[in-house]
Amino acid sequence: MVEIVDAYEKEALTVFGEYRGLLEPGINFIPPFVSRTYRFDMRTQTIDVPRQEAITRDNSPVTADAVVYIRVMDAKRAFLEVDDYKRAVSNLAQTTLRAVIGDMELDDTLNKRQEINARIRQELDEPTDEWGIRVESVEVREVNPSKDVQQAMEQQTSAERKRRAMILEAQGERQSAIEQAQGQKQSDIIRAQGQKQSQILEAQGDAISTVLRAKSAESMGERAVIERGMEALERIGQNESTTFVLPQEVTSLLGRYGKQLTGSDVAEETEGLDSLEFDAETRELLGLDNIDDILNEISEEAEIDPEELEQQAEEIMAGKDTGAQETEQVIEEMDAELSETESEVDVETETETEK
Repeated sequence: MVEIVDAYEKEALTVFGEYRGLLEPGINFIPPFVSRTYRFDMRTQTIDVPRQEAITRDNSPVTADAVVYIRVMDAKRAFLEVDDYKRAVSNLAQTTLRAVIGDMELDDTLNKRQEINARIRQELDEPTDEWGIRVESVEVREVNPSKDVQQAMEQQTSAERKRRAMILEAQGERQSAIEQAQGQKQSDIIRAQGQKQSQILEAQGDAISTVLRAKSAESMGERAVIERGMEALERIGQNESTTFVLPQEVTSLLGRYGKQLTGSDVAEETEGLDSLEFDAETRELLGLDNIDDILNEISEEAEIDPEELEQQAEEIMAGKDTGAQETEQVIEEMDAELSETESEVDVETETETEK
């Protein structure tokens, strides 16, 4: 006479085989001997869908299984509309799973699990609603191709990995070659710049030396004439002849030179030997008029301070005087007289030898 129903259950009551209603959780009084009850679990239940074999749209055999989560929403309809709602849902899920997989290609069955789940659930919703059952979710657990297809897929995957490895290796070699070429290029550039800088510095040294020699030559003056005369006298003294002919100009120059020597018996206080200026042709030949331009070009190439070079040039030019043209004429006269003297010495030497 007393029926106790759990909190998560409902029971369908029949009396003499006639449906009388649902028994709610708690204590329920029912007619004895002529009543029957059928329990329904109102919680979410899981149904395992057995492994199914199917053929995809691209004729690849696969096997798949799934899990279906359901809940009884209307115990009366579940009692009156279907014999065994769990078995009915399982069978319906099996046929739906094969149908959905057969409508897809192999790659889609392996990659689009969510799409398969949604389509199976959509196909199960309509018939299960009539049974008072709600399909909460469907999860496909595994989709396995046949062994031959699996081997082919493994070979394809291996070939793809080899292809990627070859591509990465080729890209690495290409990048390495590019880096080496760039390094060689930078090395060549640095080497060329070094050679260029070396040539520039060498040319600058030659130019500076030339300029300084020209400056020194410009300030030589009368001292150079005297030194040339002394050299000529030394050459005359090396001859075997005992007769010497000295030009008057040389003797006068020797006298003047002796006055500049310390301790000489003819030494006098003088302002020093005068320097002579070169004529226009000699200045052009030595490049004396273009000294400032040369210094500017050198300073621009080597980044030398032009003012410093100009100051050095002015210091060198400070000792020059205005007698360069006379010095050159004296040197020419000295050369001519030395030539005549040597000729006379040679004639006298021959005469002495004959005697």
